[in-house]
Amino acid sequence: MMSNLFSVFDPSTSGLNLPLNWASTFLGLMFIPTSLWLIPSRHQTVWNVLLTKLHNEFKTLLGTKSINKGSTFLFVSLFSLILFNNFLGLFPYIFTSTSHLTMTLTLALPLWAGFMMFGWINNMNHMFEHLVPQGTPTALMPFMVCIETISNIIRPGTLAVRLTANMIAGHLLLTLLGNNGPTITQSLLWVLIMAQILLLILESAVAMIQSYVFAVLSTLYSSEVN
Repeated sequence: MMSNLFSVFDPSTSGLNLPLNWASTFLGLMFIPTSLWLIPSRHQTVWNVLLTKLHNEFKTLLGTKSINKGSTFLFVSLFSLILFNNFLGLFPYIFTSTSHLTMTLTLALPLWAGFMMFGWINNMNHMFEHLVPQGTPTALMPFMVCIETISNIIRPGTLAVRLTANMIAGHLLLTLLGNNGPTITQSLLWVLIMAQILLLILESAVAMIQSYVFAVLSTLYSSEVN
């Protein structure tokens, strides 16, 4: 039994006391070469269909002004990276890097900063228009500017915290149920196993949904600065 409930999120390995668990972030890269030289399988076909659907949806969200060749590649890659890390974290003894703000903020903050810099440098009038929604009464305009400014500033934090919190919550529930295994009676053992299976299915759905939400929100933030 673990001495600390949160030790499952510790990036340091027990042997060398070094944060080598972060290397699991790049395990998803192992799947890329197989798509380049192997004969396409059913899994590869399903993955290609999914990426095509995402490409078309992101292209719609970006709008006609933002559509350039390869404009959706960034967001499809972002979705793939987060999805691989979320799914790999469900396997035993594989570290979940997306359960740390270090990882999620590293993804969200540079994207947000790049969008803001591009918008204020190239479309300053458009960015000012976003601070005051259409139809806002004159008396409320100063308050709306403050509210919209704060909402823009906290965007990378909300993106990062949303993904991290969802990953932590599911893994904590799985850890709590797993720690009760040695102390539970044999009559309730099957109940525990079924609960673990159902929770694992739920976590798989959360892994897909959260990666999709992160990528879609990033695409929407990008479309606002054009």
